[in-house]
Amino acid sequence: MRILVTGANGYLGQGIVKAIIESGNKVIATDFKLDNVDTRATKIECDIFSIEDPYEYFEKPDALLHLAWRDGFIHYSDAHIVDFPKHYELIKKMAESGLKHIAVMGSMHEIGFFEGSINEKTPCHPTTPYGIAKNALRELTEMICKQNNIVFQWLRGYYIVGNSKYGSSIFSKITAAVEEGKKEFPFTLGQNQYDFIDYPDFCKQVAEAVGQQSEQGIINICSGRPEKLADRVERFIKENNFDIELQYGAFPDRPYDSKAIWGDDSKIQKILHN
Repeated sequence: MRILVTGANGYLGQGIVKAIIESGNKVIATDFKLDNVDTRATKIECDIFSIEDPYEYFEKPDALLHLAWRDGFIHYSDAHIVDFPKHYELIKKMAESGLKHIAVMGSMHEIGFFEGSINEKTPCHPTTPYGIAKNALRELTEMICKQNNIVFQWLRGYYIVGNSKYGSSIFSKITAAVEEGKKEFPFTLGQNQYDFIDYPDFCKQVAEAVGQQSEQGIINICSGRPEKLADRVERFIKENNFDIELQYGAFPDRPYDSKAIWGDDSKIQKILHN
């Protein structure tokens, strides 16, 4: 398959492009810049939203994996609402031009406040501009795919653990703090439980999901089990031999975060073991 990956130069894109290539598929990578993207990919630097006929422009790919998203870790950014129509237009143009397979990166923040295991039937009540925009795009992408009789996959991501200082997760922030020589890191009480998935596993799951068409609809990209935030962060510090300590209780928990939430991994496990 020739898979067009948008947002390929981002934190997620870099690892996912590599994983897709290593799974045996080809990648057309696009972003404003592509300096950190695997050299085995075909690279096209551009503003995807300014292209009149993206399907033709990107040489009629077999599938679109749409990762591009601004301010993904800033949940109350206005960018989510401002950019939303552009994402919709891009997906609509691709589908109506003849593309047969669309996969989009989603987020567990589409669900809103929920406790327990999330599957594809779990109702969504998002509470932030990020979650609201992602959820609306999911519903419209599914509608567009149905109208055009094409493959629809919504890859719902959970909490990614990686030691790149360039991400915006707590793990990236700790890595950056260690590099700056800091010995303490302000933290919450860390009692909430989340579905944590290591960066390489996340990238592999996305690559395997988009590389097949048997499993469609919402696919959780997750570990399938909950773990306390404090336990995972302490383990992360040990795994990387970091000389830094958490300042527990420096920050309150975010009011919209669930006490315990994780993904049902039955679909992704089926894909991985087929």
